[in-house]
This record gives sequence, C-alpha cells and structure tokens, in this order.
Amino acid sequence: MDLSTLIILVITGLVVIYLISVYNRLVTLKNRYQNAFAQIDVQLKRRYDLIPNLVETAKGYLSHERETLQAVTEARNQAMAGLNAARSAPGDPQAMAQLGGAEQALGGALGRLNLVMEAYPDLKASGNMMQLSEELTSTENKVAFARQAFNDSVMTYNTYKQSFPPVAIAGLLGHKEDAALLEFQDREAIQEAPNVSFR
Repeated sequence: MDLSTLIILVITGLVVIYLISVYNRLVTLKNRYQNAFAQIDVQLKRRYDLIPNLVETAKGYLSHERETLQAVTEARNQAMAGLNAARSAPGDPQAMAQLGGAEQALGGALGRLNLVMEAYPDLKASGNMMQLSEELTSTENKVAFARQAFNDSVMTYNTYKQSFPPVAIAGLLGHKEDAALLEFQDREAIQEAPNVSFR
C-alpha cells in the first residue's frame, strides 16, 4: 500500500468518524428536547386534571355563572387537544403554536373565573378551593420551569444544528427542520406563571 492510498484511507476514516459524531450529537440533543417536552406533558396533564375539580367545586357557588364555567371547560379541552398534537411532534412549529395558543386561551379563561370568584367570599374561603388553588399554583410553577427547560433544550439543538460545519450536513443526516420553541402570543405571559389565587 502506497503512502497516497494510506493518506486517503486516513482522511476518509476521519470524515466518517466526524459524520458519526455530528449525527450522534444531533440525536442526543433532539432526545433531550423531546425528554424536556415529556416533562411539560406531565405537568400540563396534572393541570388539566385539576381544572374539572376546580370547576366542580365552584359550581355550587356559581350556579348562575355557567357561561364562565363552560368557557373554562372548553378552554381546558382545547388545551388538551393542543397537548395531544404537540405530544406526537415535540418541536414541530405548528404543534407548538397550537399548544401555545390553547394555553393562552386557558389562562385567560382561568383569569376570568378568578375575577368572577372574587365576588364570592364563601367560595374563596372553602377548604377545597384553597387546596385546589395551592395545587394549581404549584403546577403552574412546574409548567413554567418545564417550559423553560424545553425551550433551553430546543435552543441548544437549533444552535448546534445551525452552526458550521453541522449545518452543512444536518439535513443529510435527517435533521432538516429546526425545532420550535413553546411560546405564547403574549410574550409577557411566558415570563411568569398565571396568578390563580382564590384567597
């Protein structure tokens, strides 16, 4: 074997090793943001499970506020549909936009419910309502942290994929699209968990 053949084999081997390392890094980063989305999934599911209890507790006190309670229930159902769509494609821009919009609508509906309940001191003082309020606030905080971890993971993936030289080969390795952040249309709403206090 002559020297030029040996040099070509060494260079080819280094290129193959580099391609393998880029591919493995892309897969690792994608798995991280998908795992981060799984944490959002868990917290949002918990939140959605708390909302029917909240509505049921409020029904006895707010019998003439059915429209508000119905709006919360419908917003919860839309948010669950958004979560199901996003669960099947974490990072997909359309799925993230649908979930973000549904979450914003749910936050608005819960805010309106909170305003209505301000007029009912007995409801606010109810032990069940106080417990649900604490659980919902805790869950909102966990959702915010999980969302931030997801967005950080997506940024890491996108930054690596868009940097040179991975940008030149990521598409060839099956990583064509950037992952989308989970954002709300109102950027201020993503900065802090909604205030859902019934005290």
